[in-house]
Amino acid sequence: MNEHWTYALLSVLIVSLISLLGIAVLLISQDRLRRTLRVLVSLATGALFGDAFLHLLPEAFAKSRDSTVVSFSVLAGIFAFFVLEKILRWQHRHFPSPRPIGYLNLVADAVHNFVDGVLIAASYLVSVPLGLSTTTAVILHELPQEIGDFGILLHAGFTKRQALLFNFASACLAIVGTLITLAIGSRVHAVAELMVPVTAGGFIYIAGSDLVPELQVEADPRASVLQMFWMIAGAGLMAFLAV
Repeated sequence: MNEHWTYALLSVLIVSLISLLGIAVLLISQDRLRRTLRVLVSLATGALFGDAFLHLLPEAFAKSRDSTVVSFSVLAGIFAFFVLEKILRWQHRHFPSPRPIGYLNLVADAVHNFVDGVLIAASYLVSVPLGLSTTTAVILHELPQEIGDFGILLHAGFTKRQALLFNFASACLAIVGTLITLAIGSRVHAVAELMVPVTAGGFIYIAGSDLVPELQVEADPRASVLQMFWMIAGAGLMAFLAV
C-alpha cells in the first residue's frame, strides 16, 4: 500500500508541475511553438491509444471475470467524457467576453485534472507498471494542453503571473483526485479495477475526438508523414513499457 501511495503521489506531483510549462510560451518563438505543439499532439495521440489498447484493456480483461462488464465500462468511459465535454462547450457559449472564458477554462481544466488524478491513482492501485504507463500517457497529453491553457488565460486578459498561478492551482486538483482515490480504493479494491476500463474509454475518446481531428487539419503530405511517425512513436513507447 505504501508503495502505491508513494508512486501515485510522485507521479501526480510531476503531472501538476507541467502546468508551469507556460513559462516556455514566453521564451519560444510562435513559429517554433507551433511546430513543437504539432509534435506533442501527435505523440500524445499515439500514447493515449497505446495505453488504452496495450495496457489498460488487457489488464482489465485479465482481472475481470466477466468481459461484458469490461466492455460496458469502456463504453461508460467514452460516454462520460462525451457528456462532460458537451456540458463544458454549452457553458462556453454563454460567455462571449474573454475574461469569463478564462475563468471557465480554469474550471474545466480543474475538473480534467481531478479526473487525471483519479485515473493515475486507480491505475497504481491495480499495479505499479500500469500506473507508470498511465502516468506517461497523461503527461504526454498534458504537455500541449497546458501550453494551450496558458495561452487562453493570456488571451482572456490575465497577467503572465496570474496565468501561471491560476493554471498551477487548477493543476493541483489532480493531487486531490489522487488522494481521494487512494483513500477509497485501498479499502474497496474493486473501485480501482472498475476505473481501469473506464480510463481506457476516456483515453480512446480524448485521442479519437479531440486530438485526431486536430491532426487532420494538416494537409501537407510531408507534415502528415511526420505526424504519423510521432503517433507511432507514442504508441511504440507504450509498447516498450508493456514489454
